[in-house]
Amino acid sequence: MNSSMCGIRINDIADTSLSEFCNRKVNRRGYKRARKPVKSCYLHSDVDKGDGSIKYILSGEGASSIFIIDENTGDIHATKRLDREEQAYYTLRAQALDRLTNKPVEPESEFIIKIQDINDNEPKFLDGPYTAGVPEMSPVGTSVVQVTATDADDPTYGNSARVVYSILQGQPYFSVEPKTGVIKTALPNMDREAKDQYLLVIQAKDMVGQNGGLSGTTSVTVTLTDVNDNPPRFPRRSYQYNVPESLPVASVVARIKAADADVGPNAEMEYKIVDGDGLGVFKISVDKDTQEGIITIQKELDFEAKTSYTLRIEAANMHVDPRFLSLGPFSDMTTVKIIVEDVDEPPVFTSRLYSMVVSEAAKVGTIIGTVAAHDPDVSNSPVRYSIDRNTDLERYFNIDANSGVITTAKSLDRETNAIHNITVLAMESQNPAQIGRGYVAITILDINDNAPEFAMEYETTVCENAQPGQVIQKISAIDKDDPPNGHQFYFSLTAEAANNHNFTLQDNKDNTATVLTKRNGFRRQEQSVFYLPIFIVDSGSPSLSSTNTLTIRVCDCDADGIAQTCNAEAYILPAGLSTGALIAILACVLTLLVLVLLIVTMRRRKKEPLIFDEERDIRENIVRYDDEGGGEEDTEAFDMAALRNLNIMRDTKTRRDVTPEIQFLSRPTFKSIPDNVIFREFIWERLKEADVDPCAPPYDSLQTYAFEGNGSVAESLSSLDSISSNSDQNYDYLSDWGPRFKRLADMYGTGPECLYS
Repeated sequence: MNSSMCGIRINDIADTSLSEFCNRKVNRRGYKRARKPVKSCYLHSDVDKGDGSIKYILSGEGASSIFIIDENTGDIHATKRLDREEQAYYTLRAQALDRLTNKPVEPESEFIIKIQDINDNEPKFLDGPYTAGVPEMSPVGTSVVQVTATDADDPTYGNSARVVYSILQGQPYFSVEPKTGVIKTALPNMDREAKDQYLLVIQAKDMVGQNGGLSGTTSVTVTLTDVNDNPPRFPRRSYQYNVPESLPVASVVARIKAADADVGPNAEMEYKIVDGDGLGVFKISVDKDTQEGIITIQKELDFEAKTSYTLRIEAANMHVDPRFLSLGPFSDMTTVKIIVEDVDEPPVFTSRLYSMVVSEAAKVGTIIGTVAAHDPDVSNSPVRYSIDRNTDLERYFNIDANSGVITTAKSLDRETNAIHNITVLAMESQNPAQIGRGYVAITILDINDNAPEFAMEYETTVCENAQPGQVIQKISAIDKDDPPNGHQFYFSLTAEAANNHNFTLQDNKDNTATVLTKRNGFRRQEQSVFYLPIFIVDSGSPSLSSTNTLTIRVCDCDADGIAQTCNAEAYILPAGLSTGALIAILACVLTLLVLVLLIVTMRRRKKEPLIFDEERDIRENIVRYDDEGGGEEDTEAFDMAALRNLNIMRDTKTRRDVTPEIQFLSRPTFKSIPDNVIFREFIWERLKEADVDPCAPPYDSLQTYAFEGNGSVAESLSSLDSISSNSDQNYDYLSDWGPRFKRLADMYGTGPECLYS
């Protein structure tokens, strides 16, 4: 099978280009205008005599869809436009068949159709649009960024894929290398502070930029990055601020800022006070967020001492670029004047803490010490002193309001409180709202006013079989006093016990003493307990003494001398009663107890319905009320008059569930007696009333009273006299004020009705 043009057998073709067997050039541009299939090539078999007995068939990639063959002539046609960028070649197979037998007359042959490229793809920037940055003030030719365009056409055929670059927008600031696409600066000294961003348009054109070539564009945004080319500058050469002298330490006085057109680290500054009379009084620091200089107070201000301060402050960049030192010093100076304003200050004590001492034996009115305070203002107002009673609740001390002399107000006791910390208040006479505070620590000096006593409650035993001279107890003493040289105690028996025949005492000279037996043969049946009086003397001046009684029990001990039992009855009972008799006695006692409990339980069950039913039993229950009372009109909730005056007689009510044995019909007559007797009788009176109260529960309950006593030395401070006093004031007008004042009218009016009817 040969082509008509080349005369080459098809089975000899392994890789044939279209130009080798086509009757004309095949390209995609021609098919755009084709209205019918275009003849591309033709095949011919040597067996074909032209009589129509041979049939040609085509198979492979694109057969029947893209390429078709005329079965009679072998002509191959392309039915649609071909695109090399989609598929660069097609592999086809052709065969000649006998039309009658449909059998191949020649073996199947394979051939390749290659698509010839044309310039139908424009260059494209796959990574665009671009963003880039370059430092401001960069020299000409500084590389900014490289852009790259790609062309889908065949780079091996012609100039379809050869691209050149040019700049359409962004001149004269930037330029681009035509072959590489590298963008560079084209002008020197581009200033970010003047313009910080540029938009460039770059074109890529194929066919080496010749006419007829295709082109594509992209945008490049170039940002000028900052460099430290601007020194800081204060907008003003001087500043002035007014501050009150009462401003606390560490408070902010002022904020100043030097202007710097740079940004970021290039605008970071540090401030310092380089001169002035406020170097030790003020300090300046930088706010990292705003780059402001913050002036704060280091020491307290005093208008009376100094009324103004002047500071010379320098601001300097922290990161200086040596390339721009020629632009001038990267620092600036300004002057800050601070005016101190006078305020009314509280009095000031000469010392923050006063330490004083006084003996606990000091009499009332003894002078302890003196405090002093003065008004720091120019007016120097007089000062009055007082003690903050929250720090002297027991009122142990007084202070002279004018002189500040502190004296004792009552007897002191070191053992109760060894150190008193009180606060003294000093206030201006002209402005009492201005109060200064001073602190006084008063140490109480000890005197020997406490006698020694046993260090603990001793439980001393002696065995019945104890031998003479046997140690049965070692004792020691304590003393609440605190002598400077420590305690020294002396022990001895009292005069009446010195000659006893049972025990003796030995002073160990080390603040302890030992109790020893003087004989043997102690017997519980004869005497089970001995009381030994011991005389203890301290070493104070004058010395104090006390007699303490040591209780010694006689016990039955085992072989090791350990007490087993110390009860004399326990020793006697086994001798008279057997074990069986003891068990019988215990059984009888238990039986009696059970009977008593049953009787009591039955009596209570009979009495309970008189007072409570099952639903109203309040034992073991918690009842919550949200009743706030009826205010002044509520006269039924409770009666406070019984707690105001003991001499008001209550009507006694008889309990219905028990038979009262005594009826208290007359109220007791009270006279001037000690307070403790008044309270005792008050409680006894309430107890008797509760016993006969029919509303009281039939079991023990807690009764609370708010009774403050029957009278006062200072008498009543109220403008309304009590109902028991002989008042000349008439309160009948309260009845005309309406129901809200009815309760007061009943209490203080002179009507015929009794309050407690």
